[in-house]
Amino acid sequence: MLDVAGHAPLRPLARTALLEAFDQGWADPRRLFAEARRARLLLDGAREAVAAVVGARTEEVDLHPTHTAALHAGVRAVARGRRRHGADVVVGAVERSAVHAAAAFVAQRGQGAVTTVPADRDGRVAADALAGAVRPGTVLAALQHANGEVGTLQPVAAARDALRRHGVPLLVDAGASLGHVDVGDAWDVLAADAGDWGGPPLGVLVTRTGVRRSPDWPEDDDRWSPGGVAVPLALAAAVALQDAVAHRAAADAHRRDLVDLVRARVAAEVPDVEVVGDPDARLPHVVTFSCLYVDGEALVTRLDREGLGVGSGSACTSSALEPSHVLAAMGVLTHGNVRLTLPVDVRRVDVERLCDVLPGVVAEVRAAAGAVGL
Repeated sequence: MLDVAGHAPLRPLARTALLEAFDQGWADPRRLFAEARRARLLLDGAREAVAAVVGARTEEVDLHPTHTAALHAGVRAVARGRRRHGADVVVGAVERSAVHAAAAFVAQRGQGAVTTVPADRDGRVAADALAGAVRPGTVLAALQHANGEVGTLQPVAAARDALRRHGVPLLVDAGASLGHVDVGDAWDVLAADAGDWGGPPLGVLVTRTGVRRSPDWPEDDDRWSPGGVAVPLALAAAVALQDAVAHRAAADAHRRDLVDLVRARVAAEVPDVEVVGDPDARLPHVVTFSCLYVDGEALVTRLDREGLGVGSGSACTSSALEPSHVLAAMGVLTHGNVRLTLPVDVRRVDVERLCDVLPGVVAEVRAAAGAVGL
């Protein structure tokens, strides 16, 4: 498997913690009996561990059932908390679909507007352009830490500095970054995805103290995470994050070398191909390329027959084989797309095999479609 975006294999330490927590943390942490208090301690410990990694306070960390739910909650709660300022939201063109959808939701409900800031051909949104899109009614701006589809790092530090001069908080989606690279502290609201760093499916939302927010969902005992979260999932996610950070340097070097290999060989050996994303300022494990005159679904299916699991299209839409809004925003080739998001234990032999068979597979798919000699 060469594409594990958002759904990486569970890390061994996380699996051990998950099974142990099912025995020790099964109770409702909101109750008062002994087993419930033990579950509460485990939950608080998980939130404390996540907070330590991102440089936040434990009380600033909220957990949600999914990454999408965390993104929706972040946009909606801050927009409602700052509703006296207006209902306009500024987003980068290459943000996840969940961010675009949440921004449109709050803008429509508050009779505001969404301003979408374009990206360059590497998939990068300029910090000054993001800040320049702010208007008096802007309540929130969103800029991902790195693009999970093409790997390009975004100028979040410069963006936050510029936005602070306007008094507008910045939501940073680190769903593709946390656990793989240092996400820094240039954010006011941070969202992340435990499934991406080798934990169980779980969304993380961290909101700095001082950022005004208000829930726009029905009242619940768990104000920011209605219904609460499963304690075993929370503990396993925290253990997986600690493990990912502890081994981050080695994983970075291993996968960055393999991504460099893919970028070089695909560009040199496959005709009419475009390798996209910044070649240097990028995530260590993500690479995307598109092949002219090739259907992405056919290419993925053909590679799967070779035992090579890859992705295609957008990594963050409901149908993974739909044309990528990220690639379209970059102005690069959108069809015949292949996305690799390498797991930490990826084998060099598997990546080399992909490079070996890809030229022939692309040629076969083009021939089957009659796209020969064009």
